[in-house]
Amino acid sequence: MKPGGDVKADLVAAIPSLRAFAVSLSGNQDRADDLVQETLVKAWSNLSSFTEGTKLGAWLFTILRNIYYSEYRKRRREVSDPDGLFAATLTTGPAQSGHMDFLDFRAALAKLPPDQREALILIAASGLSYEEAAAVCHCAIGTMKSRVNRARSRLVELLSIASVDDIGDGEWRAGLQSLTNGHRLPRTGSD
Repeated sequence: MKPGGDVKADLVAAIPSLRAFAVSLSGNQDRADDLVQETLVKAWSNLSSFTEGTKLGAWLFTILRNIYYSEYRKRRREVSDPDGLFAATLTTGPAQSGHMDFLDFRAALAKLPPDQREALILIAASGLSYEEAAAVCHCAIGTMKSRVNRARSRLVELLSIASVDDIGDGEWRAGLQSLTNGHRLPRTGSD
């Protein structure tokens, strides 16, 4: 159906009935006006889905009712927080800092001597035992332990990590802690 003069007149004529229905649903005149407005906007933009020969009023009431109950379901999951106290506790760090930390880590890892980098990756990242990593690198177990310890110490130095709080949050923190595990980091009250 194309918007024409008759349709516009029918929409306008339906407003009082829509408003009465919206007030009965919401119990609030201001909210009822908003519901009617949303209904008319949605109806106008979807007028092509209205089937001619059916009752326009019934179609409009269905749209209004669907809008009301969709918003009702959404509001049920919301937390009342008029002063913003709850919202103030819900903070997240910027996403880019984790990415930048990772880039710093990659640069520091690249600065390690190849034998130390290889040992650290085999032990800390790949999860091999010292015996397995020593066999892969064709060296003694003591040599492998020494390489890993020197690599961890150098990473901590390159990344200027003074405490576990310097590592950051989430997966990044857990991963870097496993890589720097051999080097004693100062503990804080939160860990």
